[in-house]
Parts: sequence; structure tokens; C-alpha cells
Amino acid sequence: MSWPAGDATAGPEVACPISPVVDIVFSRWTTPILWSLHTFGRQRFVELQRRIKSITPKVLTQRLRQLERDGLVVRTYHPEVPPRVEYEISELGRSLAPLFAHLAEWSATNLEHVDRARRHYDDAGSPRG
Repeated sequence: MSWPAGDATAGPEVACPISPVVDIVFSRWTTPILWSLHTFGRQRFVELQRRIKSITPKVLTQRLRQLERDGLVVRTYHPEVPPRVEYEISELGRSLAPLFAHLAEWSATNLEHVDRARRHYDDAGSPRG
């Protein structure tokens, strides 16, 4: 597999063409939200919050708004009493499934190597510059 070509002297989005995608998909809470919506389907805010235990309501609201803006999540408002809002992953969001599958495969294959490299690095002491 080859990496996409970029101009190393340009800004990060040109030097690394996947940089904007990484910013969208791999911000701190995006992957757990998308994973939860992909795995469990349409959910209310409270259900998402229960599944992603360490996220605050404020941050969950911010991330859901951003994901809706990016087209990865669909928000459905039901005008009833009390009002009900549900979130689900969009087709665009579902199109990320192969990417996440590759990352899960890479993780299963390589995280042990990463842990070993970290232990080796830490045991040797950090390099002095």
C-alpha cells in the first residue's frame, strides 16, 4: 500500500492530503460516538451518554452537532410532549466502516508491538537532544 503524495513544503492539508479526514474522523470523541451509532443503531442522547461513560453532556452535544454538520450523523427531532431527539449514523458515516475495520485489524496485529517498543524506549531512557 502506498501513501498519497503531498507537498512537504505546503500547509498540513496539502503536505498530507488525509489530514482533513483525520481531523474530522479521529477527534477525541468522534470514533466512540460513530462506533456506538453504527453498532447499536438510532439512539437518544441519554443512551449515547450511558454507552460512552466518560463523555460530559456538553462535549457530547458539541461533538454531535459537529458530526451532524459534517454529514456523518443524522439528528431527528420528534415534536411531541416531551420532545424527543434521536441520532443515527448517516450513509456517509457508514461509509467509514471499512476504514474502522482496517484500523481494528491493524490494532489487533500491531498494538502488542507498539507496547513492546514503548517499554523498550522507556527502559532505555528518553534520548537527550
